[in-house]
Amino acid sequence: MLETSARLLRLLSLLQTPRDWTGTELAERLEVSARTIRNDVERLRALGYPVDATRGSVGGYRLGAGADLPPLLLDDEEAVAVAIGLRTAAGGTIAGVEETSLRALAKLERVLPSRLRRRVNALQAYTVPVPRDEPGPRVAAETLTVLTACCRDREVLRFGYLTHDGSESVRKVEPYRLVNWGRRWYLVAWDLDRGDWRTFRVDRLTPRVPTGPRFTARELPEDVTDRVRRGVSSAAWRYRAEVTVHASAEEVTARINPAVGTVEAVDANTCVLHTGADTIETMAVHLGLLNLPFRVTEPPQLVDYLRELADRYRDATG
Repeated sequence: MLETSARLLRLLSLLQTPRDWTGTELAERLEVSARTIRNDVERLRALGYPVDATRGSVGGYRLGAGADLPPLLLDDEEAVAVAIGLRTAAGGTIAGVEETSLRALAKLERVLPSRLRRRVNALQAYTVPVPRDEPGPRVAAETLTVLTACCRDREVLRFGYLTHDGSESVRKVEPYRLVNWGRRWYLVAWDLDRGDWRTFRVDRLTPRVPTGPRFTARELPEDVTDRVRRGVSSAAWRYRAEVTVHASAEEVTARINPAVGTVEAVDANTCVLHTGADTIETMAVHLGLLNLPFRVTEPPQLVDYLRELADRYRDATG
């Protein structure tokens, strides 16, 4: 039988898993009586752990949420995963969490066993992050908190919004989902003034508080990720093109990153790729990486650049 302190730690570890445990199951796992389990549960509660209990044939114990955050028990892989996540957050696109992440990481590394600290430090010492071609927009953590709370509580939200052409407006929406797409965050919402679904870049909006009344949720018309991919990506492109590709839509879809564009089937062997980029050169690279026959008729800048590339490649092998 485990000593009381070791048994409490083991019991706490079991209760932190996302399921209900019957007293009999816990007693069998810890090789003690059901009465001992009840006493140990009371000890955990006295230490500040909110252990919830339900009665009946399907009842049991689980760790609930309390007013304060008690110490957590993490296994080896969980501890390493949390440490890696904190390091990543410290250099991410959410403004205001860098210092908080580093403070939490410092606390975690102080109590990590040496074997785990070596693993975490090795990841930091022997991995080199490559800077992105251009810095991503920063989003305040407080803004994300307000938006997610409105999505959860179904509260109407008003915010100032800066469009891609620089004009400002005040929008009133029913917020539904936040989507993290690469370096950017997007809000999918029902625009009350326009009577339609809209997608907004979070780094361009400023929430106005207090929030509005609660609303009755509408059914989302499609997967929010598909909406962001089709709508927001194309709106952010400087150049756009519709490219006829002589291959099935399934084959083309499998070869592109979702951020590159969307694919529309024409027949079993032909499809149209709706794509774009900030530069003509980037779009030409994407098309070349398809490694499939295609035809482009517009924009004229892309047509001219592809002809220039064709001549350059021909000269390189002549």
